[in-house]
Amino acid sequence: MNPTAVIAEDEPLLAASLRSELRALWPELEVVAVAPNGLAAVQQGLAHRPDIVFLDVRMPGRSGLEAAQALAEEWPGDTLLPLTVFVTAYDEYALKAFDLAAVDYVLKPVRADRLALTCSRLKDALARRHAGEADHDDTTLARLRALLAGAGAAPAAKLTVIQASAGNTIHMVRIDDVLYFEAADKYVRLVTAEREHLIRMSLRELLPQLDTQRFWQVHRGTVVRADAIETATRDEAGKLTLSLRGHADRLPVSRLYSHLFKAM
Repeated sequence: MNPTAVIAEDEPLLAASLRSELRALWPELEVVAVAPNGLAAVQQGLAHRPDIVFLDVRMPGRSGLEAAQALAEEWPGDTLLPLTVFVTAYDEYALKAFDLAAVDYVLKPVRADRLALTCSRLKDALARRHAGEADHDDTTLARLRALLAGAGAAPAAKLTVIQASAGNTIHMVRIDDVLYFEAADKYVRLVTAEREHLIRMSLRELLPQLDTQRFWQVHRGTVVRADAIETATRDEAGKLTLSLRGHADRLPVSRLYSHLFKAM
């Protein structure tokens, strides 16, 4: 069976060019869908379950990194995760993050010689995967976690107090009182044992300001205070759920972050 791929690129001419170059360099590769944005990339990826995804880093709706994260979390457990190649305009900080995470990328405009190298790497990786020579999913997840950590915002001072507005009142919430944060559109829901607040900040903006030793990301939309976790329970399908001390909420753990509970 021929390998399959999904291309996610919001510029139609660039998408057509990449598809044409791939056809010339790797005739056996079947491009099963071209997605015009990050949300469509996730939808097409889950629908087709390709062997490879080419993700433009900057796309409307969801970036390539966010699409890769969503695919990793929503990918069916009975299918190996796809190999991922990021397509990006030159950005020194982003390229350094890709290199550190050992994730393959190609630069815009795409050069045939560089894409040929990527195709060679992909063929080797697929051959190793089919031969059972690598724990592909664990390797892919580890690289994606490293990339998400390396491509985040610049380090910031760690928060000790968070301001949460409610009408004309500003609540000063101690970071020690926060049980977990949850993404809510353009806001973040902050939950304590007594109440919850909405803060005017995205989770992406908040993450660099949190101490990662104390606050663990367990899902792309959830960050929990580690010492507030009472139990981590794995069901028959292997999915993890967290219970919290003094609170009834249950928090799901995506497989991208299940390594935090590897001892189980």
